[in-house]
Amino acid sequence: MEDFKDKVVLITGGAGGIGRETAQQFLGKGASVELWDMDEEAGDKLVKDWTDDGHKVHFEKIDVTDFETVKKAMSDLQDRWGQLDVLVNNAGITRDATLKKMSPEEWKQVVDVNLNGVFYCGKAAAELMREQESGVILNASSVVGLYGNFGQSNYVATKSGVVGLTKTWARELGRKGVRVNAVAPGFIETPMVNTVPDKILEKLKGQTPLGRLGKPEDIASAYVFLASEQAAFITGTVLQVDGGLVF
Repeated sequence: MEDFKDKVVLITGGAGGIGRETAQQFLGKGASVELWDMDEEAGDKLVKDWTDDGHKVHFEKIDVTDFETVKKAMSDLQDRWGQLDVLVNNAGITRDATLKKMSPEEWKQVVDVNLNGVFYCGKAAAELMREQESGVILNASSVVGLYGNFGQSNYVATKSGVVGLTKTWARELGRKGVRVNAVAPGFIETPMVNTVPDKILEKLKGQTPLGRLGKPEDIASAYVFLASEQAAFITGTVLQVDGGLVF
C-alpha cells in the first residue's frame, strides 16, 4: 500500500540503525525520502541500492549541530522536492559516563547533536511546514529520558528535553496544520546498544515483559504510524515503544 505516495520524508541520522529502517519502511509505502547523515559512504550506498530498486531517495552529508548548514540544506531540499511532509529527527549519539567522570566535552557533544540538532532541524522544517499549512515532525526521545539511567546524564537530559520541545511545538504549530510527536524507544538492537555488556542486556530483557530487546523495525513502524492519516488526531504525545520495560 502506497500510503505515502507523493509525500516527502526527511530522516536525520538516516544512514544506519533505526534511521535506515525507518527510511526503508517509508520507501516501501511510496514516499520520496531524503537522508541526512555524517556517514557519506553508507548514505551513498543506500541511495544506489534503493534507487536501483526504483525508489526516490537522496542523501546529503549534513552536520545537524550547525544551524546555518541545516538552513541551507532545508532550502536545497525545498528546491529539490518542492515540499516536506514528514521530518524524523532521529540523529543521536551517546558519550556515557557517570557524573563524576563525565567531561564537559562529553556533555556538550551529546547536547549539540541530540538536543540542539533536534531544535535546528525542527525550526527549519517548521518554517517550511507553516507555509504549506501541513506536515508532521517526529522526534526521537527515549525511555531513559522519562525515567533516568545510570551513567547517562548527558543523554538523559537531551532526551528529556526532546519531550519538552515536542509538547511545546505541538501547541505552537497545531493551528498551522502541523502535528508534532515523539517516540521513546526502549533498548533496541542497534550498534549503539551493542556496546552494552551482555550481562546488562540480559538484565534488561528480564525487566521487559515481552522478554526481548526491540528491533529497529519496531521503532520505524511507530514513526510510520504517527506520520500517517491514522494518527491525524494525535499530537503532543510521547509514544513509548519499549516492550513494557520496567525500571
